Amino acid sequence: VPLVESGGGLVQAGGSLRLSCAASGRTFSRNSMGWFRQAPGKEREFVAAITVSGTSTNYSDSVKGRFTISRDTAKNTVYLVMNSLKPEDTAVYYCAPTESPDGITYYALVAWGRGTLVTVSS
Repeated sequence: VPLVESGGGLVQAGGSLRLSCAASGRTFSRNSMGWFRQAPGKEREFVAAITVSGTSTNYSDSVKGRFTISRDTAKNTVYLVMNSLKPEDTAVYYCAPTESPDGITYYALVAWGRGTLVTVSS
């Protein structure tokens, strides 16, 4: 079952958005979950990750302190709250079950979904 991202949109710089990602129960309950993004003309990059238990999170330096990842076990949903948005946050955002060999590099464990577009105007 593909992951379904939602919540993107157009927002002014300094604004906020909350992204959601609905996953199957099996995918959600067995894996750390991550958010990634791909800006126009750039490679996809890691944004944030959260462990199965939800007790540990990790963020890229570019979003640390502004974005918060969380997960709702009852809803099999992962969220990304994005505050103090900047134009450079403009990208298509994707979620995926993820793993990391070193806590720095994160890999998606499934094929990418359609993502949700976030556009931040200056």
